[in-house]
Amino acid sequence: MNKLSFSAIAAIFVVGFLVIFGSRLFQSVPAGHVAVATLFGKVQERPYEEGLHIPVNPLYEWHLFDVRQKSHKEKASVPSQDQLQTQVDVSVQYRLQGTEAPRILQETGLASQVIDVHLVPKLRSVLREQGKSIRRAEDFFLEETQNRLQGTLLTELQSYLSDKGVNVEAVLIRDINLPAFISKAIESKKEREQEVEKQKAELERFRTEQQQKIAAAQAERAAAEEMAARQRVLADARAYEIEAVNKAIGSNPNYLKLQALESLQAISKDPAAKVYFLNGDSPNPLPLMHMGEKG
Repeated sequence: MNKLSFSAIAAIFVVGFLVIFGSRLFQSVPAGHVAVATLFGKVQERPYEEGLHIPVNPLYEWHLFDVRQKSHKEKASVPSQDQLQTQVDVSVQYRLQGTEAPRILQETGLASQVIDVHLVPKLRSVLREQGKSIRRAEDFFLEETQNRLQGTLLTELQSYLSDKGVNVEAVLIRDINLPAFISKAIESKKEREQEVEKQKAELERFRTEQQQKIAAAQAERAAAEEMAARQRVLADARAYEIEAVNKAIGSNPNYLKLQALESLQAISKDPAAKVYFLNGDSPNPLPLMHMGEKG
């Protein structure tokens, strides 16, 4: 009877243990996370990676750390050498080191505390220090300044936070807001520069148009000169032709006879003509009009 009672008590104990602690005998860690266990406040050195872990001490307390890439955005007022405050909007891409999660929990706390305690203060400090090397606030807009600032921030944060269990992968300058009066002055300067460029473009267009007109006028003048030259050549050729013909005709007596006959024929048709005489002995007979006619 006592033996039966002991077995029943043991069974009841096991059932009760499973009811109370059964779900604590295994631990499921979600993707992109590691879990850190503590036993009565003492941090266990081994982190638990993603997946199901069976069995585990049911007395463990669990702390999850997200080890996926995260982005922290920070706005800070950065003074330059001219004592003006420039608002710099920076984005830091980082990820927690999963293997260092137990040490992070022991030395700093949860992931959010790592950002508040280590990343943000260091980021602001480096920004202020770098601002001291920038002569004027408007120099923040220079590509050289932004590249140097991003490079220095990345190097400084990586060096400082790697020992804190944080890997900094990139630092990006998202936006820069200069003091209002400087922004207005820069905007006015850009407007003036744009107006100057516009005027230059208009002047270049006008110059191009004038050059085109000059080229067209020169082409017309060349064409006119060529036409005039052609006409001169044709006129000279015609004059030469006439001169040659006249010389040839003048030396031909038959042409003179032909001219005389044509003149006689024309006179014969004149009703006022009465008597005509021809000098037959002349090599160039000409009509003699109105010989012996009374007045």
